[in-house]
This record gives sequence, structure tokens and C-alpha cells, in this order.
Amino acid sequence: MTDSPVPPQESTGGEPTGRPVGHSGTRVEVAEREAWSGGPGLALLVLLLAFAILAGGIACFVVAASDESTAGLFATLGILLSILWFVPLGALSVISPGQTRVVQLFGRYVGTIRRTGLVVAMPLTSRKKVSVRVRNFETNELKVNDADGNPVNIAAIVVWQVADTARATFAVEDYTDFVRVQSESALRHVAMSHPYDHADAGENSLRGATDVVSAEIATEVAARVVIAGVEVVEARISNLAYAPEIAQAMLQRQQAGAIIAARERIVDGAVGMVEQALGRLESEGLVVLDDERKAAMVSNLLVVLCSDSRATPVVNTGSLYT
Repeated sequence: MTDSPVPPQESTGGEPTGRPVGHSGTRVEVAEREAWSGGPGLALLVLLLAFAILAGGIACFVVAASDESTAGLFATLGILLSILWFVPLGALSVISPGQTRVVQLFGRYVGTIRRTGLVVAMPLTSRKKVSVRVRNFETNELKVNDADGNPVNIAAIVVWQVADTARATFAVEDYTDFVRVQSESALRHVAMSHPYDHADAGENSLRGATDVVSAEIATEVAARVVIAGVEVVEARISNLAYAPEIAQAMLQRQQAGAIIAARERIVDGAVGMVEQALGRLESEGLVVLDDERKAAMVSNLLVVLCSDSRATPVVNTGSLYT
């Protein structure tokens, strides 16, 4: 594990310059490696050794109590054995599936134990528990402006797990909080890059291309948290809506668009029906209509077919021209 130094900053006209601190600046360079560990068989032997040392210490105290001439020697030996039995006992650990132990020897990273069950590690080492199980959380509901400048409320669910226990332990202060903060930052950036709806040609909207946007969120979160040894399994949008202050106006716009689309279909259907009716009348020779009578008939049929209310028939007993 090494620290890469930041190059010294140079001053030009009183303003400090230099390479910015970030992914290329000072950070802990460490990668996970396997630590030595013994299986259940060796662990049982170490456990028996620990109890044997303890039994020896108890025997020394018994001898010291019965023989006053050697009491001081055996008492001292008993104290030493009573202390030493903690050394092999402290090397034992029980590791559950989905858990690991990051081993340190006097502050130096030794390695990671991924073996499960009863294991024995190097004595005199500290072992920190790090879970590699899959986790998930939901981000806070963020209020951001989409690509069109409309305020949008958005939240996402991020599924992640620790891939490199050494980086998760030493590269960042708190990898759980780091993942949460970076996820919200990535979600905000992606949401600002797309319109909520009505995207242009070749552009994805937040509401119309949820899968594509979710994939972008997962990719950006993964790129931000890789320094902490974390990998993202999945990211999905869990909440998406206009902000309350413009929700009513946007609803009216959507309703207007739906009404216009419905009217277009009604008019298209009505024109087709009128065309079909005129064609049959002419083909079967039922009536001969001049242009003016055709126009009147078309007008009446369109009124009947496109009106929201029921049409009231009017009987004309005269002529169209009188």
C-alpha cells in the first residue's frame, strides 16, 4: 500500500497552479490479496493448544500453592502461560458465508480471508469484518432540472456489493456512505442530461426510455465508486414525476395532446367514411349529385360523425336552391 504524492504547486503571478487533486491526486493505492489462513483441522489443533497452555498455567498455580520453596517460580510461569494462551485463541475466527476478514499486522495490510467456517489466521493480527453480500438502497428523492429546464423529482434504487475488500477498507473513509453520496450525484447528472418527455429524434427521454436511462445511471455510478472497490449490479429508477409546482400545467399539456391526437383519428375516420359513402352512391347510381350537393352532404356527414353530441336531424321539404 503506497501513497502517490501530489506534485508541488508552482506560483505564477501570485496564483497557485498545479495538477488538481482527484483521481490523479493523492489517494491510497491498495489492492486485495489473499491472506494466509488454516482450515477447520488446523483450527481445532490450535484450539487444543490454547487449552493445553491454559491447563499448564493452572497446574503451575497448583504446584506453587503446594510447594512454598518453588512457589515464586511456578507462580510466575503460571502467569506467563495464562497470558500466552490468548495468543493461539486470538488467531481463531468464525467466518459466515458472504463475510470476509481484512487482516492487519500492526497497521500493515496483510491480506483478506475469504475462507468460511472455523479458520485460523496469523497470530497477533487484527481482523476487520467486511461483508461482500449484495446490498441495495433507495436514494433520496432529488429535485433536479431536466434537459429542458423543467423541475423533476427523481429517485433510484442501486444494487451493489464490495468487490475489493482492501479498497473498501483503506481507500475511502466509509464506503457505505461513499456509495450513497456518489449514487445521488450520478443520478442528478444523468437526469439533467435528458428531457422528461417529448424527446427530439435520436434523444432519449426519462419517461420514454427508462431502461436506457437506468443503464446510464448504473454505468456512471460504477465509474464513480470503483475507487472504493465497489461494483454496481443494477440501478433502476424508482420514482419519476414532475415537481408539484408544474405538475398541473404539464398534466393539462398532456391532456391537450391526447385530445388533439383523438380528434385527428376521428377526422381521419370521418373523411374515410364520407369518401366511401359518396363512392357507393355514385357507383350504384342511386343519386346524381353536383358539386354543391356533394359539398352539403360532406358537411352534414362530418358534423354528424365529428360532433361530441348527438346530431338532431332537420327535414328539408324544399329544394337546396330555393
